Amino acid sequence: MGFLARASYALARTPVLALFAVALGAGPEAVGLAVGISTVTGILFKMPAGVLSDVVGRSRMLLLGLCVFAVVPFAYLWIESYPALLVVRFLHGFATAIFGPVSMAVVVAAAGDRRAEGLAWFSTVTIIGNLIGAPLGGWLLTAQAGGGTATLAHFHLVYAVVAALGSGALVLALWLLRGQLSDVPDRAQGTLVLAWQRFRAGVREILLDRRVLLTSNMEGVQNLSVGALEAFLPVYAVVVCGFSPFQAGLLWAAQAVTALAAKPLMGRWSDRRGRHGLLFWGMFLCAIPFALLPWTQEFFLLFVLSMVFGLGEAVVTSSAAALVADLCGERQMGAAMGAFGTLFDVGHAAGPILAGVLVALTSDQDFRPAFAIIAALLVVAALAFRWGVAPVGK
Repeated sequence: MGFLARASYALARTPVLALFAVALGAGPEAVGLAVGISTVTGILFKMPAGVLSDVVGRSRMLLLGLCVFAVVPFAYLWIESYPALLVVRFLHGFATAIFGPVSMAVVVAAAGDRRAEGLAWFSTVTIIGNLIGAPLGGWLLTAQAGGGTATLAHFHLVYAVVAALGSGALVLALWLLRGQLSDVPDRAQGTLVLAWQRFRAGVREILLDRRVLLTSNMEGVQNLSVGALEAFLPVYAVVVCGFSPFQAGLLWAAQAVTALAAKPLMGRWSDRRGRHGLLFWGMFLCAIPFALLPWTQEFFLLFVLSMVFGLGEAVVTSSAAALVADLCGERQMGAAMGAFGTLFDVGHAAGPILAGVLVALTSDQDFRPAFAIIAALLVVAALAFRWGVAPVGK
């Protein structure tokens, strides 16, 4: 389900979405808004979605999220203006806002003592979906346009494929969850007033838990660096170093593929050896190569630094969500994953913006101070985690 859902969402986003906005007459800042507005949905609604899954049952919420993946993409087929695109993108953001934290809570519950490994495998499969979705979208547009300019009809056909993939995820869910939709937690029974009271209690419990917030913050700050790298590594490689766009893509692929390959292994290590130290030192595996990247223009060194950063990303992401699950307990698992997902989205949305502002503040648009400041934020987050979260379990 995760693979089909994420492939559908990635196909809708990169590179098709930006080109669709341009075809509708959008300028650069409007293109950025169209790309980022679905992340805003996640920031606003991931926490409520996670808490609601604790109240009404995770199978129902999981199915609701997959319904958004299946139904909303059909709205793209009638888009002929930029404002309509913004509205549909905001609504499409509910898919990941609901599915993200709830699916993680389901994986944690199913994996038992192997939760870090389970989360790592789940993350790996969804990343593969993301990696397939992006080139598939570019290929579909290129094949239809035949080297010419893509028309609205071409984009509509791509989004029909988006809808088909999302519908496939929903059909698979209906088969896998058959007989489970009536399994509602006992605490979900009662009046709406009681459900609302439990909702508020869950939010309060998670937001006042320093350990959950500091651990989630590690993922959020690490994802801030990922967002900054995603936006400005290609710019640095092409504009400053003089590499081709293909070489810039290889640098990003080195980071992504390393993270993809290492996550299951790091998850298994986290389950067996403990998460606290692994998570702490993983932030340094991200911070050090991130700070060093703009100090070299040698392609081989940049490639190696990108791989080391990807390894650090695998270490952090395979342990952070599992440690949050260890800390919060089963009762508020959805709320905790919602808080975790919200900080994740805040970091991903803030990374490119912060990096852009910092680069613009330098007189000659030097990348080194901006990358050094963001690397320092990773170190500060790691030290705050080391101070505020005692080792759990192993």
